[in-house]
Amino acid sequence: MQTMTPQQELEQALLELFPRQGLWGEEEYLWLTDRTNHLIEYTDGYVEVLPMPTPYHQAVLRFLFLTFFTHLQPLGGQVFFAPLRVRIRERKFREPDLLLLLDIHDRRQGERYWYGADLALEVVSEDKPERDLVEKVRDYAEAHIPEYWIVNPLNATITVLRLDGGEYAAHGVFGRGERATSALLAGFTVDVSAAFNAH
Repeated sequence: MQTMTPQQELEQALLELFPRQGLWGEEEYLWLTDRTNHLIEYTDGYVEVLPMPTPYHQAVLRFLFLTFFTHLQPLGGQVFFAPLRVRIRERKFREPDLLLLLDIHDRRQGERYWYGADLALEVVSEDKPERDLVEKVRDYAEAHIPEYWIVNPLNATITVLRLDGGEYAAHGVFGRGERATSALLAGFTVDVSAAFNAH
């Protein structure tokens, strides 16, 4: 008999104790995520338990959070890191690694979740790269988030996408030795090498 990983055990417990996959409602999802430290996303009745971030993932995220925070705070902006839910649309929630608003008083900030953002950022996870590279490109465009940063430790690149109509277009793909720039934040840059060298 094959031993289950802790994530598989949690998913199994959810299936046994809570609604079956496909039958979850928004309130059930919100109730559950209010009571756990696991990152769990929700789409049309289905929940997905995300893997626990690695220390390296968190070190890269910490570097990026501090870089954005240092730039935004004097300008009156707001940046938070996971766990923080954003509602993409009815019956769809994501938990981005970073969410940013240009105005600290933006009404899209809710107590239980945000109703949108000006920028979302994900550090690509090894368990399922297509989640961040493909699925969330569609999701954040659907939520009309003007800019999406994909920070990919698997190839040491930062891809910056800007919303053009209803879809994302590439603002730039930046590698080691370069500085990633933003279409949204004038004068803001990130040292790509420093981000991936974070410890």
